[in-house]
Amino acid sequence: MDFLPINIDDMNKRGWDQCDFVFVTGDAYVDHSSFGTAIISRLLERYGYKVGIIAQPNWKDLESFKILGEPKLGFLVNSGNIDSMVNHYTSFKKKRRNDVYSPGNKPNMRPDRAITVYSNRIREAYKNVPIIIGGIEASLRRLSHYDYWSDSIKRSILMDSGADLLVYGMGEKSIVQIAESLESGIPISEITYINGTVYKTRDIERPFEPVILPSYNEVTSSKKQYSQSFKIQYENTDSITAKTLVEQYDSIYVVQNPPMEILTEQELDDIYDLEYMMDFHPIYNNLGGVPALDEIKFSITSVRGCFGGCSFCALNYHQGRIIQSRSHESIVKEVEKMTVDKNFKGYIHDVGGPTANFRIKACEKQEKYGVCKDKSCLSPERCKNLVVDHSDYLNLLKKIRKVEGVKKVFIRSGIRYDYAIYDSKDDFIKELCKHHVSGQLRTAPEHVSERVLKLMGKPSIKTYNIFVDKFYSESKKQNKEQYIVPYFISSHPGSRLKDAIELAEYIRDMGHTPEQVQDFYPTPGTLSTCMYYTGINPLSGEEVYIPKSIEERKMQRALMQYNKKENYELVLNALKKEKRYDLIGNNSKALIRQRNKN
Repeated sequence: MDFLPINIDDMNKRGWDQCDFVFVTGDAYVDHSSFGTAIISRLLERYGYKVGIIAQPNWKDLESFKILGEPKLGFLVNSGNIDSMVNHYTSFKKKRRNDVYSPGNKPNMRPDRAITVYSNRIREAYKNVPIIIGGIEASLRRLSHYDYWSDSIKRSILMDSGADLLVYGMGEKSIVQIAESLESGIPISEITYINGTVYKTRDIERPFEPVILPSYNEVTSSKKQYSQSFKIQYENTDSITAKTLVEQYDSIYVVQNPPMEILTEQELDDIYDLEYMMDFHPIYNNLGGVPALDEIKFSITSVRGCFGGCSFCALNYHQGRIIQSRSHESIVKEVEKMTVDKNFKGYIHDVGGPTANFRIKACEKQEKYGVCKDKSCLSPERCKNLVVDHSDYLNLLKKIRKVEGVKKVFIRSGIRYDYAIYDSKDDFIKELCKHHVSGQLRTAPEHVSERVLKLMGKPSIKTYNIFVDKFYSESKKQNKEQYIVPYFISSHPGSRLKDAIELAEYIRDMGHTPEQVQDFYPTPGTLSTCMYYTGINPLSGEEVYIPKSIEERKMQRALMQYNKKENYELVLNALKKEKRYDLIGNNSKALIRQRNKN
């Protein structure tokens, strides 16, 4: 067992004259099951394909893309585990100073819009080799999309990258079918029949019974058309009910096939049971390693998918809403492997996924009919068909705690507090407080304004407060000093200054201000981003207030940390603008003091 080849010497050691696939990625090479590059490359290896890795090539040097030679079947390209623009820029479009997915936290190891740059350079090096793009950056940009960084509507990434085929979603089944098709001699231009893929064609007759989206020209000239297009896409993300979608670019049509069917438990087990090195490549040993591995090296992916329905989250668009779970046996086996690692100290950092306490499908209906197109499982209220049951997750956690060498099992990926309190048994909150909190539990109420929460797809703040009370009550019973650290978002679509002030008052009454705050980040593929660009809620057609000015966004953000000296003027201006003079002064409810004019 070894890392996959990264140069000709590695290929020679394996006796390879040529790779079947060369995988170009924007991340450093980490062979761990939390990295998409590792999963896809190891899966192809299991099916007998020879895969080489080019991690973080110098995109200014064409030779960097030739170090493994021309692959027999094609190039696979992703930007890494994160969109390259999100990786590079803050929500205020300021350049980030580090990159946890690069050796030693070093920034600028990948270009902006990495997939497009890599694919164009590969095409320069090899004119006719198939290029297949995937990962989060491709998945969320598969059709025309609002691009926050240029403040414009960009074309499908297939158009700008010049790639032949795009894989969206998690991609395991799709990539195997693509590989088998290429190996059988089918030209890449004819591989138009695989679910979970997007392709280009000049023949509108090629897709079968498609839904025609507004054209690229239409969505760039009309925000209403863009909103309508997004709604259709949003309603076609389920593998059981989704239709083929077609978007026209003058004489070219971009065709999105329906999503690939979800993985069975056995299929998911098989993917996580592959022989990963579970480490970064040794070439990074003297460069500071790859920091992103630190938190997840001893974490477990338990599930995929999320029926939470948060508007600002792209999971609905990428992983889908149906829960896919690994078996207890597979997870315990992975834990047992961890315990023999020389760096393992007895602590499992996380057992979860997009939402840790979702281990079962939301309802029985989803098995046959897929997810509902017109309503959410949890927002604005709990669906009457929602099945709330933590027993499987709790049994799993108990099994992990019993593994020899395990001292503590933490839950650090998000939990849905509303789902937790809907469980009449209260067993989950009891077990959470007793065994799985590392002093602080991070939660995500996101806001307090009922209007904003509804647009966010989040439950009422009253629901969150019930969870908080239960958490502290249970912690007290167990004589544990544990705290909740809430996570809030400022300047989300719908949030006015008065809503931000309401949030600031809630934070004041909590008794402590958050150390870190997040301004809303309009990333491709989310319902919230569509609202941000259009000022329309695409699901209802209603107009939505958008705090777009830098001044207002800074004020909303500052209000969440109103007691910081550097935020004083921003908070003062916000309070004056809303005529909330009652919050300026020396009384116990004031957010800031009135400064002496002298």
